[in-house]
Amino acid sequence: MRFALDGLLADVPAEQVDEARRFYATRPAGRGPGSLEELTRVRAGRSAPSPADPPALEEIVEAAGRHVPVRICMPTDGRVRGVYLDIHGGGFYMDSAARDDVRNRALADALQIAVVSVDYRLAPEHPWPAAPDDCEAAALWLVEHADARFGSSRLAIGGRSAGATLAAATLLRLRDRGVVDRFTCAALQFGTYDVSAQTPAGRAIADEYFIQAYVGHVKDRTIPDISPLYGDLHGLPPTLLVVGSNDVLLEDNLAMAARLSAAGNDVELRIYPESPHGFTGHPTGLARAALDGINSWLLERVAQPSVAATPGRDGGH
Repeated sequence: MRFALDGLLADVPAEQVDEARRFYATRPAGRGPGSLEELTRVRAGRSAPSPADPPALEEIVEAAGRHVPVRICMPTDGRVRGVYLDIHGGGFYMDSAARDDVRNRALADALQIAVVSVDYRLAPEHPWPAAPDDCEAAALWLVEHADARFGSSRLAIGGRSAGATLAAATLLRLRDRGVVDRFTCAALQFGTYDVSAQTPAGRAIADEYFIQAYVGHVKDRTIPDISPLYGDLHGLPPTLLVVGSNDVLLEDNLAMAARLSAAGNDVELRIYPESPHGFTGHPTGLARAALDGINSWLLERVAQPSVAATPGRDGGH
């Protein structure tokens, strides 16, 4: 049996594909810092994150004996329909929850949900398992306190790139604790699901410094907490995987979708044409279409019905 990639592509207008093709033709391919020295320079040279309006709330939450900083964006109007745990990207060694404030503010208002973004510890100062430990703690805090804190116990999780990897690892930890059913869904964008260099996509990024920074001390990198592709994936919530057709990690996203489905999970894969890694953060029509699609998918699964809901508002798109 043979599968054609064209048959898996998201159905998007031709003009959006043409626009993306033109945009990426003039945009050089990015690559992360290649050494600790370069990482230090890049971190020091980055501008401050753009503030959200109204600003995110900063809190320290505690669960499983760990204290973790989070940033919370509440919807500016109306009751909270659900709570979304956002895990930022950045190769496990860059960025912060604050850099997602503007995006998360827009998400909170568009879906009328609370967005909680975890400021997990970064490598190489804090290599694995620091990041998944922090993400698990934030998730467990929501399991224990979301209803009292936000007025909704309907939870979702998601992330981009390294954030998607950490979201998948967090779900596996929650499943093993017996509480993963508290999460209604997961939205994973272009995750790094193999950092062991065993798969074609894994080998394509094997020389990237972020892998050495994050798990250079680990002999077996097929541990599911590091490379979720190798985990027992049964019993996970409905999952949406979003990736670009030109992403270096496309094959691993295809493999992750297949393994999730084979394990009996509800999984949907959306591949966007002419799009590289990180495309949903770029100023293209395809990125906007992908984000709108993710929002609609989340809303269908997270929105909490209300007996007092106004027709066309609560649960609509």
